[in-house]
Amino acid sequence: MQQNTFLLYGANGYSGELIARFAHQYGLQPILAGRRKEAIEPLATRLNLPYRIVDLFDSNALKAALQDVPLVVQAAGPYHITAQPMVEACLATNTHYIDLNGDTDVFDMLLALDSRAKASNIMILPGAGFDVVPTDCLALWLKNRMPDATHLSMAFAILGSALSRGTTISTLHKLGMPGAVRKDGKLVPEPVGKRGMTLEFPGRKEKIFVMSLPWGDVSTAYFTTGIPNIVAYTSINKAAWYLLKAQSAFNWLLRTSFMRKLVAAISIPKSSAGPDDAMRDKAISLVWGKATNAKGETLTAHMSCPEAYSLTTDAILTISKKILEGNYKPGYQTPGSAYGEDLVLEIPGVKRN
Repeated sequence: MQQNTFLLYGANGYSGELIARFAHQYGLQPILAGRRKEAIEPLATRLNLPYRIVDLFDSNALKAALQDVPLVVQAAGPYHITAQPMVEACLATNTHYIDLNGDTDVFDMLLALDSRAKASNIMILPGAGFDVVPTDCLALWLKNRMPDATHLSMAFAILGSALSRGTTISTLHKLGMPGAVRKDGKLVPEPVGKRGMTLEFPGRKEKIFVMSLPWGDVSTAYFTTGIPNIVAYTSINKAAWYLLKAQSAFNWLLRTSFMRKLVAAISIPKSSAGPDDAMRDKAISLVWGKATNAKGETLTAHMSCPEAYSLTTDAILTISKKILEGNYKPGYQTPGSAYGEDLVLEIPGVKRN
């Protein structure tokens, strides 16, 4: 197997197809993989790439498919369903694993496999796309300049883009579930949207309203920086935020299978595969972070990035190339812990200030 080859599982999804399309720009050749031949084969033919058909839950077939590849890029979600079977196969075959996860529960589940990954001399690096790569790198940048920080707030906003179908499905799986923040080193339940604030970004006239949510940063930034108190935020229409603040009254209903199926039936058929090339080229992503120490001193930083799915594609391929060249740390890692605060600056179009 050539050194530049990796297995791309979920290649027929929106993010998976972008990774497959742009891999050649990094000198990489993915083997496209998924469970349905009718979804994978046409893409492989169009891109002139090899492919393999394997079900995630056929452990023997999955391990056989990984025997001759050094790295798996897991682009098939939702990750609370798909991560564990793939990682178990990777541990059995000494195959590095990276994915696009943003779920705190999945990060913690994979962190528990750290010692096994080290024993197999492989790296497990979930969250290798947006928003974790830019937020994790910015969190580390803040920590390195304020080593005594006790509190960290991270926020991101995506302007001018749209959610893919896969992201929509992953979001629906969390309907009605409680949020969380990091408090004194522990994850503490907190309603989604309990906190809200307005942010300003350098060079931009508009102010952006953000609300708290249990994004992956409350897990990854803690691992990367050790800062014990962390809150993550994302942009939202302020009117929608006021509605969400009343969610405790109907969370029980959102958690029912009937309501989730109803919402899925309404929203998923209307969701596009994802933003087209023109939309991605025009859209941008903004990241904000603030560290605070026990004295009340603060340090704030901003980042301007390409559109979220475009950044994800470049981030995944940048990290994949490093791993395939032998640049990796065995065990569970985050983007920042593996490659430092400047990893994100290797991605075209990223500016930190």
